[in-house]
Amino acid sequence: MSTASSEFAHIGKSVRIKGDLSGSEDLYIDGQVDGTIQLSGNSLTIGPNGRVHANVSAKNVIVGGTIEGNIQAGERTELRKTAVVNGDVQSKRIAIEEGAFFNGKLEIVPEGKSQSSPPSIAAAASTGARSSSASETSK
Repeated sequence: MSTASSEFAHIGKSVRIKGDLSGSEDLYIDGQVDGTIQLSGNSLTIGPNGRVHANVSAKNVIVGGTIEGNIQAGERTELRKTAVVNGDVQSKRIAIEEGAFFNGKLEIVPEGKSQSSPPSIAAAASTGARSSSASETSK
């Protein structure tokens, strides 16, 4: 049984892609992607083995691996406890689990307001040594 909502593409952990990705189905990345990812009406999941060096635009973004680049989510962004995010996040809603690492700027976009383009990846990389973390330090 296959429906449009259950269709997804999978990039396995041994796969490495360089270039621009776009599509009209959900995408699960457990490998490495360098470039840009554009999934306007679909969801992107970066699995625990996933390593993404790209600016990302998707309806929903779930991060369990590492992303170096900006995230623009039309609906929701979720940073799981194994997530490492170095870049800015722009989303209507966000969930950050304890243990996730986030270094960048967060912009919550109110309902009904259109999202602006996120800053370039170069701007995110220039934040330098002064990083912020969404995780709590061990006591």
